[in-house]
Amino acid sequence: MTSPIHCGRFAPSPTGPLHAGSLLAAFASWLFVRQRGGRWLVRVEDVDPPRTVPGAAESQLQVLERFGLHSDAPVLWQSQRQAAYQQALDLLLADGLAFVCHCSRSDLAGSGGIHRHCVARQPRPDPAIRLRVAPGSRVDFIDALRGPQHQDVHAQVGDFVLRRADGCWAYQLAVVVDDAAQGITEVVRGADLLDSSARQILLQRALRLPTPAYAHLPLLLDAGGHKLSKSAAALPVDEGDPTAMLKQAWQWLGQAPGALDAATSQAELLQRAADSFQPHRVPAHDISIA
Repeated sequence: MTSPIHCGRFAPSPTGPLHAGSLLAAFASWLFVRQRGGRWLVRVEDVDPPRTVPGAAESQLQVLERFGLHSDAPVLWQSQRQAAYQQALDLLLADGLAFVCHCSRSDLAGSGGIHRHCVARQPRPDPAIRLRVAPGSRVDFIDALRGPQHQDVHAQVGDFVLRRADGCWAYQLAVVVDDAAQGITEVVRGADLLDSSARQILLQRALRLPTPAYAHLPLLLDAGGHKLSKSAAALPVDEGDPTAMLKQAWQWLGQAPGALDAATSQAELLQRAADSFQPHRVPAHDISIA
């Protein structure tokens, strides 16, 4: 696909209804790219069938439409991208950058789950495939909200899975392949995915794909300090008053109070938000909504 100068995306997993934290990520990713006149895309990350809730993706897409957050291209479904993932995996295997691994979780228990060399006690009928992470594989990048980031992927993560033993594609491979295919230039998502960025950058290098800019948003926390998506407080977004919910998300993003007050319609509110959004005001700390 041809990429414009700026292209962002929102990529929910259909594991349940869209909650406030998800809406915050969708709105923020939309704002980051819209304030630069770029395109915003939606991708359904349904690459993990055991976790997919029937009807959840359709419900999430309906909520986004209700809030005026429309994808600028047809929604991409990862469940329809098997051939693209296989092609990427075949390239890595042919280059010797990926390998078949028979290690089970119990085999790796002694190394804290980190794979640096195969220690399988017996062959498995359903081996995984991992990326070979060489010693000294260090990744450094600048996060737009959290500043300089550093990770020694070999020491801290080890050889990571690209295709699981159950045959499912790993998130890391799918997201890298799809970001490149969609021409994504900036990834704006929750801080819970910050730790994945180094792996994705390493994989982009191995596949000779471009690396987008990254910005990791504050998480919404419940009264106990738990991430909202893992909390009993993760109720579905109230669709009854989208304008009020968008204004609340605007506040959570640390934006100028009153910037949206004069809006007389949802469309005008979104336009004012895009015109007034200041990325540097987004907090780098998580937010309690208790």
